Amino acid sequence: MVVPKVSVILPVYNGERFLREAIESILGQTFQNLELIIINDGSKDGSEKIIKAYSDPRILYLVNQPNKGLIYTLNRGIEMASGHFIARMDADDIALPHRLERQVEYLGQNPGVAVVACPVQYIDEHGEFSGSWVLDHAIIDRNAIRNILPSKNVIAHPTVMARSEVMKAYLYAAYQPNTEDYDLWLRIAANGLGIAKIQEVLLHYRIHSQSVTSTALKGKNIFLKNAGCKWRFLKHQLAKGKINGFIIKVAFYSLIDLLTGIWKSIVGK
Repeated sequence: MVVPKVSVILPVYNGERFLREAIESILGQTFQNLELIIINDGSKDGSEKIIKAYSDPRILYLVNQPNKGLIYTLNRGIEMASGHFIARMDADDIALPHRLERQVEYLGQNPGVAVVACPVQYIDEHGEFSGSWVLDHAIIDRNAIRNILPSKNVIAHPTVMARSEVMKAYLYAAYQPNTEDYDLWLRIAANGLGIAKIQEVLLHYRIHSQSVTSTALKGKNIFLKNAGCKWRFLKHQLAKGKINGFIIKVAFYSLIDLLTGIWKSIVGK
């Protein structure tokens, strides 16, 4: 029996504080047939020194100079990936030891699923549990995920593992900065491909002052942000002459997001 290979893509930008924990959580996985593609996106801190301290042959180290941004970096990793499956990882999170093993098993047993994620447990900068994303834990079933995606994103980006051919065919859209993951799930679901979750926490998701999540949400109207993502998604779908029930639902909820976002801007909440 051929053991599939997993390519784990780990983008790094000034991530020295938590990087070592993230790397070791992948190298210490129970599933060992992996390559860890670490892409240093023009970091100016000690990230490179930490990465180069590892001699594990499974690490493929790439450098962007100058900083190219997350979307470019992720797509570069996807293009370099040689695995049957591609998994995401962030430089400040911790993958639990069985994460890759569980996800490989799931995709092997469910050929109709293109992408599998899992719920997350939030941790703070000290590694202490700091709550959870309620909707993330509540929406697990594949059909439930498909039904709610036109309204809300319920997929934690760094938990994802996908079939390599899917990721290489879709890539991340350069026109969706800060919402590149939600747009990708919408495009995949719009084409009828399955997105599922394992009902088990397999990743500790770190929320801290410098995290992408904190930075992206700070002072932002999430409804207007989601409306913008959906409008850009719709524009590109309609430009290709594509329309179906899923896309119509996205259009409906984009209008709801826009109106809600405008209202919250007016009332200041």
